[in-house]
Amino acid sequence: MSTSLYDLSVPTFLQTVRAIGGFLDRAAAHFAARDIDPDDIVHARLVDDMAPFHFQIEAAWHHSVWGVEALTTGAFTPPALVGPVPFADLRAMMVKAETALEAFTPDEVNACAGRTLDLQIGPRRLAFAPEAFILSFSLPNFHFHAVTAYDLLRSRGVPIGKRDYEGRLRTNAP
Repeated sequence: MSTSLYDLSVPTFLQTVRAIGGFLDRAAAHFAARDIDPDDIVHARLVDDMAPFHFQIEAAWHHSVWGVEALTTGAFTPPALVGPVPFADLRAMMVKAETALEAFTPDEVNACAGRTLDLQIGPRRLAFAPEAFILSFSLPNFHFHAVTAYDLLRSRGVPIGKRDYEGRLRTNAP
């Protein structure tokens, strides 16, 4: 059995987008039970020179949805960053990401295989095959930001673990 471009991207992103939504929900409940304002985490950083929590969630949204969108357009052009938003809006980003990802069809994504995709980073232009873009750029960036958000919540005492990060595994079991 071969793995399609759709299989590499959409279900993989969806698994972790849904997991992010789940650990954001667990964080909201944790903060509410302790009378902690969840908006206090929005600016939290693991270390001073890393981007804050809100950026981690927003970047996960961009690398998932606009990563797949780039396959269909031939260029990775995520929208401008939203910036600091209330914690509830971060959860809403994951709901939007899930809805957007669910809208991509296997035929639509698989039709992009073998094309050229451009990524413009400042003055540098990088040309990718769509498969290499997903595997070597979009997925690594997506998971970096997802795990950084997870780590920030863990560092603030939110009781989440590895299974929360993994989300629902795509097993063969019914």
